[in-house]
Amino acid sequence: MPYRRSFFLLFALLGVLWTSASFAYADDATALVKRTTENMLKTLEARRSEVDRDPSLIFGMIESGVAPHFDFERITRGAVGQSWRDATPAQQRALVNGFKQVLVRTYARSILSYSGEEIRYLPIKPGRQPSTVTVSTEILSPGAAPIPVDYRMHNNAGGWKVYDVVINNASLVGNYRTSFTNEIRQGGIDGLIAKLGEMNTRTRE
Repeated sequence: MPYRRSFFLLFALLGVLWTSASFAYADDATALVKRTTENMLKTLEARRSEVDRDPSLIFGMIESGVAPHFDFERITRGAVGQSWRDATPAQQRALVNGFKQVLVRTYARSILSYSGEEIRYLPIKPGRQPSTVTVSTEILSPGAAPIPVDYRMHNNAGGWKVYDVVINNASLVGNYRTSFTNEIRQGGIDGLIAKLGEMNTRTRE
């Protein structure tokens, strides 16, 4: 499944990249993404046997090295859509925390199945809004068509963070918005919070 095979790249590309204050040249930024990705994959490969013995270690690696580079509130707000404004501050925090765990656990499962796919780096493109860019890549597997993976970034208080990923022209945020809308229609905001909890419980079993 394209989402599962390449979802981990949403995180792996950003280990140290977005601490840079600016990127005046797209080629330089692309080169930095490449170096960062290669370093991250080497680290994961070096610790693979350790993680195989204790899979829970992967969560600490994600939380400390990768998760800070994602704007989980903006991701969640986009996925929830118009109903976000109807949620109380406590409900909003619960939605962000629950969805963050879903995404982190999805990444944790997928990263262990990485099997050496090649990554092709394309030029950075300006975003539709000020202080946004799209980092474009392709995932290459033998005998298969390239899978385009675009990372939508925004500059948040001097640091770049991911707010959406588009795989094969399908937006991660847009894809979840459809299912979240259905959950809210049936059970309200609390129903969606409960659903996220169920999803996270299943991944721990």
